[in-house]
Amino acid sequence: MNEGQVRPVGKAVLIAGPTASGKSALALELALAAGGVVINADSMQVYRDLRIITARPTHDDEARAPHRLYGHVDAAVNFSAGAWVSDAAKALDEARSESRLPIFIGGTGLYFKALTAGLSVVPPIPPEIREDVRARLERNGVEALHAELARRDRRAAERLNLRDRTRIARALEVVEATGRSLLDWHREGQPPLLPRDSFRAVFLAPERDALYARIDARFDAMLEAGALGEVERLAARGLDPLLPAMKAHGVPALIRHLRGELSLDEAATIGRADTRHYAKRQFTWFRHQLPEFEWVKPEEAGEWLAAAADAAKNAD
Repeated sequence: MNEGQVRPVGKAVLIAGPTASGKSALALELALAAGGVVINADSMQVYRDLRIITARPTHDDEARAPHRLYGHVDAAVNFSAGAWVSDAAKALDEARSESRLPIFIGGTGLYFKALTAGLSVVPPIPPEIREDVRARLERNGVEALHAELARRDRRAAERLNLRDRTRIARALEVVEATGRSLLDWHREGQPPLLPRDSFRAVFLAPERDALYARIDARFDAMLEAGALGEVERLAARGLDPLLPAMKAHGVPALIRHLRGELSLDEAATIGRADTRHYAKRQFTWFRHQLPEFEWVKPEEAGEWLAAAADAAKNAD
């Protein structure tokens, strides 16, 4: 395989679901039953700075079965779906060479879509262009940046929410760096790592009220486990607030608390609410974007797990 290429690979199991739905426990159980390797497909759990606030697997769980792509990226890196696909291709090759079942687990829909449907290939954005666009965003505001994007790439601007700072900046970066619309790049993508019929995919779908209660309880447990100190260490680095790691659920509100702008209770309330809203969006995204996922209630996941394990053991 030439450098930069990704080669389609065979059987795998994909476990998705909203945050706090029990995905990690299911993935670990399957890895133990089927001799698998757990491969992270959560865009926040890639950051080494954010173990507690992103609910990464514990050290004990990581010791029980191989885990890949967890905490391997510095928070100063603007890690992209394309970078994740490249890392995922290497993890898949490693799993196959070790005769292990690849088990992708996470809640980032774009990662799963890239894995199963391919991904557009946008050339790297020069740092000076990215820094200039972000400086203009901070100096002039998102509305001015959106107006500039509309002048240069009307189609992309029309598809974006006027308050979506990150995507507006990204679209403008792409057109400045490449002279082409991000929409054009999206049409010219690389093939999926996992072609159709080469994987089994499940989406854990808890009852909403039970899930929201679990999200609230887990956020409180993360605070008790030291999430505030973790965020304080991250804030001390003085990183760009537009970086993905700086926008992990709970991080912005806790930073505001550390600055004296909010009480800890107020910050926790915002963090819990943001996480619940994200879970709601995950339901919607997977329903519309990834219909090939089987929707299963967590209490029925054991049956699905047994079938997946049997299929893995009987695979050629």
